[in-house]
Amino acid sequence: MKKIIMMAGLVVWAGIQAKTVNDSLYIPNDLNRILLDDCDACGCAAGNGSSGFESLLNPQFIGIKYFAQHYKAKENLFVKDLTQDQYFNTLQLWGKIPVTKKLSVYASLPFHFHEKKTAQGDIRINGMGDLNLMGIYQVIHSKDNTHQLNGGLGVKVPLGKFDEKGISGVNPSFQLGTGSWDYQAALNYKFQKDKVAVLVNTDYTVKTENKKHYRFGNQWNYAATGFYQIRGNEKTVFSVKAGFQGEVYAANRQFDEMQPRTSGSALYGKLGFETSFRKLSLGTELMLPAYTDLAGGDIEAKSRFSIFLNIGI
Repeated sequence: MKKIIMMAGLVVWAGIQAKTVNDSLYIPNDLNRILLDDCDACGCAAGNGSSGFESLLNPQFIGIKYFAQHYKAKENLFVKDLTQDQYFNTLQLWGKIPVTKKLSVYASLPFHFHEKKTAQGDIRINGMGDLNLMGIYQVIHSKDNTHQLNGGLGVKVPLGKFDEKGISGVNPSFQLGTGSWDYQAALNYKFQKDKVAVLVNTDYTVKTENKKHYRFGNQWNYAATGFYQIRGNEKTVFSVKAGFQGEVYAANRQFDEMQPRTSGSALYGKLGFETSFRKLSLGTELMLPAYTDLAGGDIEAKSRFSIFLNIGI
């Protein structure tokens, strides 16, 4: 927690150091945010919820991101209260690299550090997660930079370990990976005017059956985020952001039989800010649930937090 506070403090400090405000919001022209980040949430939203591209300021980048989630869950199927704390932590290498003027390739490789506190003791799993790859194409880009529409198609490569024993608990998504090849389609729209930008995103992930004959439920994500520039110039920008994000999960299946209490949905409100200096961009985001109905009420979303550092390319 001390490290998180220190990193957030650096963001505030960078914003204070920003220079005089320009007449318009400085945002490079390209895809800025799209929901495709490690959607291994596995049917009950309590795995690796989608957080997406965080950076509005350096749309072509390589970087590192930390993403933390907290959930409350039933200790077992025979108790009523949600007494078990579950923590999903991810340190992720990611990047978006241009191929042509309109085509880019996105990739992310996560490393997970998950923990749940049980009456019998703490259970921890850690290791590499599933590799995400996506091609992103610029469909519309208005001459005045006001409107931009991008689409993407991607695949998730099952590099993370899938433990068959883990699906017997209240939260079957307590895993490093799904063990399956999954496929994704995404759409991103940006509106930009002066110091204001609005980003609207949606994506859908189709999950397939893994070698253990288990299939996590398909997942739909949607989000809208508004940005406002507090201060900045062509070299330095500091912006605040606020919005919401929703996730809907279909039920899991085993041997093609639907598993009860594995579907659900959640809606989060979010606040954050980000700053850039030349090619560096630093940002953070806090998400709190406005609505949560996961695994038939056996799991409750509590909070999410992310922080990233990117280098523009």
